Amino acid sequence: MSICLISSLCLFTISMVSFFSGLYYLVNDLVMFYEFELISINSSLIEMTILLDWMSLFFLSFVSLISSLVIFYSMEYMSSDKSINRFILLVLMFVLSMFLLIISPNLISILLGWDGLGLVSYCLVIYFQNVKSYSAGMLTALSNRIGDVLILLSIAWMLNFGSWNYIFYLDIMSINNDMKFIGVLLVFAAMTKSAQIPFSAWLPAAMAAPTPVSALVHSSTLVTAGVYLLIRFNSLISGSYISMILLLLGGLTMFMAGLGANFEYDLKKIIALSTLSQLGLMMSILSMGFASLAFFHLLTHALFKALLFMCAGVVIHAMKNFQDIRYMGSLITQLPMTIAGFNVANLALCGMPFLAGFYSKDMILEMGSFSNMNMISYFLYFFSTGLTVCYSLRLMYYTMYSNFNSWSFHPLYDSSKVMTTGMMGLLIMSVIGGCMLSWLIFPTPYVLILPLYLKLMTPFVCIVGGVIGGVLSVLNLYMRLKTKKNFLFIYFMGSMWFLPALSVSSGVYYSLKFSMSYMKVLDYGWLEMMGGQRINYNLSLMSKYLQIFQNNNLKIYLMMFFLWFSIYLIISI
Repeated sequence: MSICLISSLCLFTISMVSFFSGLYYLVNDLVMFYEFELISINSSLIEMTILLDWMSLFFLSFVSLISSLVIFYSMEYMSSDKSINRFILLVLMFVLSMFLLIISPNLISILLGWDGLGLVSYCLVIYFQNVKSYSAGMLTALSNRIGDVLILLSIAWMLNFGSWNYIFYLDIMSINNDMKFIGVLLVFAAMTKSAQIPFSAWLPAAMAAPTPVSALVHSSTLVTAGVYLLIRFNSLISGSYISMILLLLGGLTMFMAGLGANFEYDLKKIIALSTLSQLGLMMSILSMGFASLAFFHLLTHALFKALLFMCAGVVIHAMKNFQDIRYMGSLITQLPMTIAGFNVANLALCGMPFLAGFYSKDMILEMGSFSNMNMISYFLYFFSTGLTVCYSLRLMYYTMYSNFNSWSFHPLYDSSKVMTTGMMGLLIMSVIGGCMLSWLIFPTPYVLILPLYLKLMTPFVCIVGGVIGGVLSVLNLYMRLKTKKNFLFIYFMGSMWFLPALSVSSGVYYSLKFSMSYMKVLDYGWLEMMGGQRINYNLSLMSKYLQIFQNNNLKIYLMMFFLWFSIYLIISI
């Protein structure tokens, strides 16, 4: 048996065990702590602590399920790769780092998992070794390092409590003003990992990784680590000033990603920007104090987003590595099974009734109408939802309904049974996962009584967004908008508000320019002339005069030699 099959079966077994254990813990309302003593030196203990409750077990189950299906899918997708075993081992290291993060109630072990995610994600992003992958990997790694440093600072700050088991101190932290600083640090750490503004540039850049990695990283692991951390620390940040900042930044991230996806033509980048939009939605609802809702959407989003990436991988595979959606079209006739999964995942993303995304998104938007949020955040919420439907309909038009724009003799067909089998597992979960989780996570059904106009706001925004997306695509108004007059506006909207340039080019350019000026003016200029070179010049001048003086007067030379010898004798005695 190959390493892919063994890994897939093991992870699937872990998923089933975790899911049924989570059900048992949920029904009986259990929380278990397991402490393992690793080292004991002079009564100082080093322990490994594991926290198991329904939330950690359910998340563990979903991560394992998606990982097993992605590895099974990789068996065919990466079959031409000579080092596929190395690839699978890297993916397994990635999944194990996520496991460590999920089950840790301790900031030190969270940091181990957090750092492991950042390090292995760098290795996976640069897996296809070229300049673009290297640049994307460096941007990913350095953006995540900011979060690592902030967690290190929060670890140092928690020394005031005498323990790093944060789970025991959450109530005290929320009362103690000095300890609220930990909440601020962790919010910004989570923003780096979950790619919120101003750290959003790395997420679309990480699309340089192989598609199975994108399906895993951008659905249930790396990008959701920050959301999961804040769900655990929710009582610390809810109602504080930092939660209002997080609400605004989450809304802006949704808005920016939705606008960017409507101007993007790269298939994987469109899906990456949709992930960014959904992460903004999770962060904003979390900042309002609804941790269970954020967790619910995190799980449902993981299912349909992994399916969306896997279907996109099959399309790219069939198109001989073309990712531009303008070269696609009428794929429903060529790849019926793949496009069926793609369509279901897209509709779940839009919030189509009774698919996985509907149960969580509809509840989140209605809770937004129910809450006392300000008008700007409310507008960003609903306008971004309309943009989601808009770019989803645009993507469906370009890939499925428009004319086929590629070569005449094409090799497009659902060839691989292995990849299709991997997708079918997620397809089933994308249909039934939402209602199943809503019955489990919320034993008492949420019934939100709203005025009719607020109740109909969500479907109205979705329908308007879908109509605009379809009309813009069919009439090809995108190309007409791209005139010289509108170029800067279109470029601003389509390039994530210049965040990639600000994150990479500007920082590198100005820092290098400053260091060049520093080197010219100080190192090679004033410091050189007033420092080493000046001392060298003065000493040379003095020794030259001394040498002339000594060479021309033998008595003074002998007298100086005698004095020097006398001083040496006195010191030595």
